[in-house]
Amino acid sequence: MLPGDLVAAIFDLDGTLVDSFDAHWRAWSAMCARHGVGLTHERFVRSFGMRNDRIVEMYWREEGHEPPQGEAAVACADEKEAIYRELVAASFPAMAGGRELLVRLRDDGWRLAVGTSGPPENLRVAVDGLDARSLFHAEVCGLDVAHGKPAPDIFLKAAERLGVPPSRCLVVEDAVPGIEAAHAAGMPCLAICSAGHTHAELASAERVIDAFGAVAAADLRALLSAGPRVR
Repeated sequence: MLPGDLVAAIFDLDGTLVDSFDAHWRAWSAMCARHGVGLTHERFVRSFGMRNDRIVEMYWREEGHEPPQGEAAVACADEKEAIYRELVAASFPAMAGGRELLVRLRDDGWRLAVGTSGPPENLRVAVDGLDARSLFHAEVCGLDVAHGKPAPDIFLKAAERLGVPPSRCLVVEDAVPGIEAAHAAGMPCLAICSAGHTHAELASAERVIDAFGAVAAADLRALLSAGPRVR
């Protein structure tokens, strides 16, 4: 395949390939409760897809508490992630049709990557739970970059590791911070309307779908050719 023919798809994990909304909600709620910090469902939805350090600061500040700093903040995030991994290990919540779409794209010649704000342990649990190690050419997590979503760093790093120009990459996401990150990277975005989200909320994506089953590789090539609406 010639360099100009390369195309790539960068997949978010949480809410995109992993139906993890409920597990993350339960984990954040449990951790916050242990520290005397209230968490509303609306606040959780707004934070979904952000990096943990930003989430912890947001939750504490919006409840009128001074956010933990340094190792204390890291400990809070680690505590939450340990609860999350226990929940998904008990019953792995794969997003319906996600792995099948990965296979269709691989067979069509796409290069594939994971680009998640989560920690490496969560990435590993998800990729193994999907039985998708052989499908991905690159992986990027929140610790690999200076800035999480909505900054473009994660997707630009994924493109770099794939060896594909950002202009030839498409992002698959489920949350507004991820859509914004895709556009900031110069990449169009296919958004799946997973739990906790609405079509109206995700309308800035180039296309919003309810399920992966009807999406063909040709559909994503068309989105990539049209490019992002936001420039």
